[in-house]
Amino acid sequence: MTLITDPNIPDQDGFYSELIDAHEGLSDDDSAALNARLILILANQIGNRATLSAAIAAAKAPGADMKGDLQ
Repeated sequence: MTLITDPNIPDQDGFYSELIDAHEGLSDDDSAALNARLILILANQIGNRATLSAAIAAAKAPGADMKGDLQ
């Protein structure tokens, strides 16, 4: 399975700012809970168990990044 790791989000900087802003004023625990809820919502949107497993493995890989070199 090959994951999309090249930039694939329109207005990447705007999305990043929105994500960072969502964490503003949250405690570390609340920030972690927000991240967990977001991950579960996005995982449900993806809906493909093999894709989700591949994404977990890619994220755990040493040096994991979003430069298109994860497969």
